[in-house]
Amino acid sequence: MKLLVDRLGDSPRSESFEADAAWWETASARLPELGSADRRDFRFCVDAHRMGQDLYLGGVVEGQLELECGRCLNRYRLPLHESFRVVLEPAGDRSPAEPEAAAALARDGLCLGDDIETGWFRGRELELGPFLEEVVALAIPAHPVCREDCLGLCPQCGADRNLGECGCREARPESPFAALRALRRPSDQGES
Repeated sequence: MKLLVDRLGDSPRSESFEADAAWWETASARLPELGSADRRDFRFCVDAHRMGQDLYLGGVVEGQLELECGRCLNRYRLPLHESFRVVLEPAGDRSPAEPEAAAALARDGLCLGDDIETGWFRGRELELGPFLEEVVALAIPAHPVCREDCLGLCPQCGADRNLGECGCREARPESPFAALRALRRPSDQGES
């Protein structure tokens, strides 16, 4: 997933990429959720152009992920349609302070700044794979839920409450002061 900087002009140039086996292997090791993605339907569309010395990259990542619901533990498919944009300025002789960012700039020709919308580039060729991996990582929900009204599992018997009532009574939480009742003297029982 390489982008040649010399080919970019003032008008946007569209590139489409399909993730190859090497990208899937690297990305799946870092993001286990990608291990069950439908690889045939994963596309990366990038529009790139120059803005003076800077480069503008925008586009969309499309695909489907198979995730585990955090409430009911059932697997479900999440359609992914994540837009992105980033403005990269030439790094020149500068180097990022963070060693990981400096290594990415040397290895991939680009590194992101403190946010995903700005960064630096160096060289004539940009390896977009790690950047697109970041875009996908940010699109994965922190707490995946199969649907908003998912009832989850019964905390007592573990039954999926989406399939029906399990018959368990809802346990009332015990007061945090219940242990203190045992410490009361018999003469204190009548006092409030």
